[in-house]
Amino acid sequence: MKQGIRMAERGSIAAVGIDVGDRFSHWCALYGDGSVGARGRVRTSGEAMLEQGKQWPGVRVAIENGTHSGWISRVLTTAGCEVVVANPSRWRGTAHNSKNDRNDAEALARVVRVDPRLLFPIQHRGQQQQQDLALIRVRAQLIKARTQLVNTARGVVKSLGGRLPSADAAYFVPRTWPQVPAELHAALEPLYQSLLALNQQIRTLDKGIEQLSRQHYQQTARLRSVPGVGPVTALTYVLTLGDPHRFTSSRAAGAYLGLRPRQRQSGERDPNLGIARNGDGYLRSLLVECAHHVLSRGPDSALKQWGLALAGGGKRPRRRALVAVARKLAVLLHKLWVSGQRFCPFPEETVDAQRRAHHCLGAAAATV
Repeated sequence: MKQGIRMAERGSIAAVGIDVGDRFSHWCALYGDGSVGARGRVRTSGEAMLEQGKQWPGVRVAIENGTHSGWISRVLTTAGCEVVVANPSRWRGTAHNSKNDRNDAEALARVVRVDPRLLFPIQHRGQQQQQDLALIRVRAQLIKARTQLVNTARGVVKSLGGRLPSADAAYFVPRTWPQVPAELHAALEPLYQSLLALNQQIRTLDKGIEQLSRQHYQQTARLRSVPGVGPVTALTYVLTLGDPHRFTSSRAAGAYLGLRPRQRQSGERDPNLGIARNGDGYLRSLLVECAHHVLSRGPDSALKQWGLALAGGGKRPRRRALVAVARKLAVLLHKLWVSGQRFCPFPEETVDAQRRAHHCLGAAAATV
C-alpha cells in the first residue's frame, strides 16, 4: 500500500508487468518515460489481485499465459485494468543469466509499454466456457488412465508368455478377462475393476457432453456433419476457439492450432520444417484422429481424395497427409461455424449444379 501511495505522489503509471507465481506474484510498475515507479509482490488470490488492480485503473497490465492467467485477467479487468496476456512460447522474455521474478515482471512491463503486439497476446475464454471445457479435460485424463491400465494388463500377461486378444478399450474387460491366466487373476482383478469404473465414468461424461452440446452449443451440430467429427471434437473445437470472429479468415484457425509449417528462413536458406505445434495440443490430436477416420473409414469426399493423393508412397507421406487433412479440417470447421452451412462432400459439384440451374433459368426467361 505504501508503494501505491508513492506512485500516486510521483505521477501516473503507464504500464505494469506481473510475473505470476503459484503463491505470490511479483509486479513492476513503469512511468511513461520508462523509469521504474515501484515494485512489489502480491498474494496470488482473487481478493489480493482485485485490491492490487484497483490501484491501476486504466493502466495496461501484462501477465504471462499460465495456470492462473485466466482468472487473474478477469479479476484485473474487473478492477479497471487493460490486461494483455503474453504468449510465453513466442516472446523471449529476460536473458537466461539474469532471469528472476523481478526481472521477468519488469520485462513484461517494458514490452507492454512500447507495443503489446511484441508479446503475441492471447485471448482467454470466458469463465463459463472454461468450466464447460473442464468436462472434456477430465474425460481426456480418464481416457489416458484407461489406456495405461490396458497396456499394463497386456504387459503383465505377456511377461508370462501369454497374449490378450485385441479389443477396443471400452470392451477390453469382457473380451480379455476370460483369457487372463488363472495364476494372474488375483493380481489383475483390481486393475480390471478399475477399468470397469473408468468405463462407467467415461460414459457418464460422454452423456454430459452430448447434453451440453444440445442445450448450449447448438453450432456443434453443423461441425458434426463432417465425417469423423464427433461430439467431443466438435465441442472441444468450439470451446477452445471461443469466438470464431476473432480470426480474420478460416485459414487463421489452422495456424492458431499449430497445424502449419514452422519457418526459419535466413537469407537464401529456407529449410522444410515440421508443424509449429502451438495452440491447444489436445484439440490438435483430436483433429488428427478425425483425419485418420476421413482417410481410412470415411465416405468418399473431395477432402478424402485430396488426402489419399498426398498419402501415396509410404509411411512418411501418409503421416504428412494426416497432418494436412487435420489442418484442412480445422479450416473447414471454422468455415462451417461462421457460415451456418453443413458439410458438402463435393462442393465443386454443388457449385456447378447451381450454375447450370441458374443458366437454365436464364435461358428459359429469355425465351419467354
